[in-house]
Amino acid sequence: MIAKLRGTIDSVGEDWVILDVQGVGYQLSCSGQTLARLDKPGAPASFHTEMRMREEVPYLYGFVDRAELEWFRTLTTVQGVGAKVALAILSVLAPDALALALAAGDKAALARADGVGPKLAARIAAELKDRAQTQSLRIIVDQAAAPNRLPPAQQPNAEAVSALVNLGYGRAAAFAAVMAIAGKGDLPLGELIRLGLRELSAAAREMNP
Repeated sequence: MIAKLRGTIDSVGEDWVILDVQGVGYQLSCSGQTLARLDKPGAPASFHTEMRMREEVPYLYGFVDRAELEWFRTLTTVQGVGAKVALAILSVLAPDALALALAAGDKAALARADGVGPKLAARIAAELKDRAQTQSLRIIVDQAAAPNRLPPAQQPNAEAVSALVNLGYGRAAAFAAVMAIAGKGDLPLGELIRLGLRELSAAAREMNP
């Protein structure tokens, strides 16, 4: 099992890179996100790798980010998601954005990837939602200290959670409320907070009828 490779970038293609490791060239299939982070040929690079067999032929997949490798493994546990589709998803959604999209049930974001139709997007969102909610809560907490870590499209969600927490609600409850709303489409910050308050009030009434 090859778990990590460090070498020099030999060449880069549309969805692959050849890494020269002491004179041996390894072709790694990569997501668009990973390829965008690479330097020019001749520059040093290091990859976390995953080997998969397809029709008795070994294929190597390379990831600059360890989190991207973990999501690749997680995505491929879903029926109908092979390595190619997983890389397509990771090409349009970086790990943090993917976790937030899954937690929000944002099937449209998943369907932006090549090879992901509405039915597959719904299956991925349903099967990975619980894991994504745990991951996304960590992202929201981290974002409070480093707001620029989140992609711009997700920043209103984080700001809405922070606003609800400042109003006295627990962070986990505020996060769940905002994620439930965010899955309905892009909303301005004020609307996210207003609807978040409604969600929290409804949840409180259910617990205390």
